[in-house]
Amino acid sequence: MDRERLHDEAVSVEISGCNKEDARIVFDALSTCFESDRGPDDVPQQLHETRPMVWLGTFEVTDAQQCPPPARLSSRVEADAQGGYWAIERLRSTLDSLFTVHDLASASGDQERELHVVLESRSGAS
Repeated sequence: MDRERLHDEAVSVEISGCNKEDARIVFDALSTCFESDRGPDDVPQQLHETRPMVWLGTFEVTDAQQCPPPARLSSRVEADAQGGYWAIERLRSTLDSLFTVHDLASASGDQERELHVVLESRSGAS
């Protein structure tokens, strides 16, 4: 790809507040839409019985693919994302197409934006 990049395209995503299966559903859904540092065998693990887990992934949001509907989540999932303004907007619109998204907070800096949302399965999703 020769064209000069106009935006910061990488977004780091933290998933928390859920079980490993729901974390995997969110990461799998994002991985079908965008290139990721998470390989197909990179499955979220529950490393401790009671301690909360946080799972991390980085997604290249420049070129979005067709995104099939994700599997149904068993509970709400918290997602924190950090990236450039354009990249966060691209990620947010993709999340909106896959899940019901509830905004918790966002913060903006000079070059970066943070987004804190809760994801739920869309009504009527199978």
